[in-house]
This record gives sequence, structure tokens and C-alpha cells, in this order.
Amino acid sequence: MTALETRDLTVRFGRGHSTLVAVDGVDLTVLEQTIVGLVGESGSGKSTLARALVGLVPIAGGEVLLDGAAVRLSRTRHISGLKRRVQMVFQDPFASLNPRMSVGAAIAEALGAGRRSPRAVRTREVEELLELVHLDMAVARELPSRLSGGQRQRVGIARALAVRPEILIADEITASLDVSVQSAVLNLMRDLRARLGISIIFVSHNLATVRYVSDALAVMYLGRLVEVGATEAVVAAPQHPYTRSLLGAVPQLGVSIRDVETSTLEAADPPDPRHPPRGCHLHPRCPVGPMVDPARQICIEADPREGADERVHGAACHFAPKAPGIDGAASIELTDKEAC
Repeated sequence: MTALETRDLTVRFGRGHSTLVAVDGVDLTVLEQTIVGLVGESGSGKSTLARALVGLVPIAGGEVLLDGAAVRLSRTRHISGLKRRVQMVFQDPFASLNPRMSVGAAIAEALGAGRRSPRAVRTREVEELLELVHLDMAVARELPSRLSGGQRQRVGIARALAVRPEILIADEITASLDVSVQSAVLNLMRDLRARLGISIIFVSHNLATVRYVSDALAVMYLGRLVEVGATEAVVAAPQHPYTRSLLGAVPQLGVSIRDVETSTLEAADPPDPRHPPRGCHLHPRCPVGPMVDPARQICIEADPREGADERVHGAACHFAPKAPGIDGAASIELTDKEAC
């Protein structure tokens, strides 16, 4: 079953010639009890997309569906009806916690949103939430400044879970943590998915991290989704040049990618997001595009997303090869067994 879906979701900032399209017609499907990794360079639009889903940035167009039902959108209003069902955990937990409020009080405040309950019940619920993120109840008496970065991040997760969301959005939550702490937080994400049956959108620029934690992978570039599929299928046979370049920059994944593809992408300056290239946004930096092969003018003239099937392992590229062994069974629409 589908937990959350976006159709042609668009986010714009500014007006006129200075308009920046941060999210450009994104279609994304998140299944129940599935972790979807959203990956891309800084400025690709992944965090803006995440914030749009919780109403922190206005939606310019498109549609968001929860359990198949459309959520009302408008140009000037935030998405309504998502706050309790979709929660977000931020990269900097210290900035999202009141420094003068104890951990227990911060979580209890979230528990009290929209409902009243006796103090004893609230205390027990705080303890249960801390236990869920593997923290001792003694932490409830502490201020955020007295906790480690990993502990603060767990508190942020516990606070987000207080309203019992169906979908959790984790925005670069391991970026500022030590490697050993990162591993513990990633394992916590997988544990929460199994114990609570929630869906998770895991946003990161680190492909190695995303590969470890996610079931499905969505790759963003300059506001657009360029490749979507089951994580191992995408890693084993990336179809988009941008995905291959990202994988080439992470040698520990063990994927054999030509060095020239990664170096070509890094050598070219990223385009101005206020004035993105026509056709395929990647074509000025593409290692196999018209800058390398002049015969490939279609990359300049036509949007490659037209005709690309994002429900299966597919890429928004005019020259994407068919991935060997990829069919409907190895798609972003995972089977019930894979999604559990």
C-alpha cells in the first residue's frame, strides 16, 4: 500500500526573472513500512522537498496524497492535514530543541499537542518514547546542552514520534555525527520502521549511508528526480549518468564506475538554479551528453522525464540503458515481503 505520494510537486522561490524552481514537478511514491532514501548534491532540492511535505515551505503546484487521498494544496498556503501524520527530524537537533526546556518537558510538550492527559500518563509516555530511541529515563531531567550530539538527535526523533506519525522524514540527521554514532542512528531508523511500521524518507548526500538504511532510492538533481528504484538495483546497475557519477565518488560501495564520469561532473560548474539548462538539466555537465557527443542534441531540446516510468527502476535520461535483470519485481513498488 502507498503511504505517501507526490504528483508534479513544485516549489518556487522569488518572482519574475529571479524565480528559483527548487522542486520541479516531482513524482515520488513512498510505500507503507518502507525507507526511501532521497539523495543528491547540496542544492539539488531534496531538503526543500522534505520541508514542503511538512508545510515548512509553500507549495507552488502539484498534488500530495496520503493513503491515496489528495491533500489540499494552494499557492500561498502550506499543506494542511499533514502535521500529525508526517513529522520531520532536522540535521541540527540542538537548534530544534528549546535550550531552556528539559528533555522530558520538550517531549511532553509534543505529547500534549491537540490532546489532554494526566501528568502520570504523560510521564509514562515520555519514558516509553525515550526507551524507543534507546535512551534512559534519566535523560528526561537533562537540558539539551548537557547531551551529546547523538543523544540530542535521538531526543529529536523521540519528540517527532510523540504524535504517532505514519511517516517520518529524516533530513541529514547523521551529517554532523561521528561515524560510530552515525551507525547507531541508522540502526535506530531500521528498528523504528520494524517496531512501529512507519514509513521513512531518509534525506542525505551520502550514498553509502543511504544504501545501508533504505529499501528504495530516489536521486535528485537541480530540483528533479532523475532516477528511482529499489536501492540495490540502482546501485548494481545505475541507469542515469548523474547516479553513476555519485556512485563513482563512493569507492567503498564496490561499484565499478569509469573515473572519467565522476571527474567530468566535478570539473564543470553547477548551473545557476534560477536559470536551469533547457531539456535535461544535467547536459552541461553530463559525461556522456552533448558536450561530449555533439550528436546528442536531444538532451538540450527535450525533457527526458517525459516517458520515464518512475514507478519502476527507470531514469530520466534519453540514453539510459536498460538495467540487466530489472523488472517490475525489483522496483520502487516493493512486494509486501520486501517492504516489511
